[in-house]
Amino acid sequence: MAPTIKDIAKLANVSHTTVSRALNNSPLIKEVTRKKIAEIASQVGYVPNYNAKSLVMQRSYTIGLFFTSIDTGTSSSFFSDTIRGVNRVIDVDYNLFIRGIDDYTDYSSIHRKRFDGIILMSQSEADNKFIYHVVQQGIPIVVLNRQVGDRAIFNIVSNDREGASHAAQYLIESGHREIALIEGVEGFKSTQERRDGFIQALIDHQIPVRHEFMVRGNYDMPSGYEAMSRLLDLSKRPTAVFCSNDDMAIGAMNCVFERGLHVPGDLSIVGFDDSGVSLFTNPSLTTVKRPIEEISEQGARKILSLINTPAQEEGPLFINTELVIRKSVNPPPA
Repeated sequence: MAPTIKDIAKLANVSHTTVSRALNNSPLIKEVTRKKIAEIASQVGYVPNYNAKSLVMQRSYTIGLFFTSIDTGTSSSFFSDTIRGVNRVIDVDYNLFIRGIDDYTDYSSIHRKRFDGIILMSQSEADNKFIYHVVQQGIPIVVLNRQVGDRAIFNIVSNDREGASHAAQYLIESGHREIALIEGVEGFKSTQERRDGFIQALIDHQIPVRHEFMVRGNYDMPSGYEAMSRLLDLSKRPTAVFCSNDDMAIGAMNCVFERGLHVPGDLSIVGFDDSGVSLFTNPSLTTVKRPIEEISEQGARKILSLINTPAQEEGPLFINTELVIRKSVNPPPA
């Protein structure tokens, strides 16, 4: 039979309340007593009962990591980078629950007894209903990737608009004037921010915004392939394409190669995210680095802070993007 708190209390000659407080690092317990109890617990092979602990501490020891959607518009690299960043910080005492908001028909199962805190990797304003349900439940929440209007909700976001503008400017400085855009999922904030940054760069350089050069994608490789196919079928093709994420850029590259063309000799391509594979494409992909792991790490640290010391703090915290120049851009062909 597994040893219990009462067994440790007998061996230490203290009350079971003292043992409980010591094992939970209560400041009410002297350090010498805490060490003695910890040593006895280790010697007898005591394993905490987290269900009982949750009842006593009024915590679930579960942190929710939610995405707008896992199936739609969330690339595998974006998903894995987010989890990697959060998991690097979340203590082993916590369970990490991962789900897409679009899995829910209602939010009745999202409540304080189930979650100590929630990290939301948000892509859409449609997530606001979920956010305010969480707030009404009194659950600490940190929103990543999208700025929300309520300054009492802590945000951590990358400056996607500026990053997209830098990508377009680089293509313009490389001599391109016929520049296309493969957009992301319609309705996603990241799609809008990157489109706005791209268009602003064209306007700043007095380059016409051509409707036929604006093609919708879905943040995945197949949609990048299909979007590039439509661009290559135009009577006057672009000489460069900015893709709103790296997965679509890779799909676009494959389409170019299958048409018997070359990147960057016949057509230059720039991506966004700097996912792990962008360095290993052939040619290596010039892209905008959006530090998803760093954003996710910061989010995890913040939610732990809010769980332990609830407070209303103003945001957002902006994480800068960076243009990473590799080999997928040349001047336009003569």
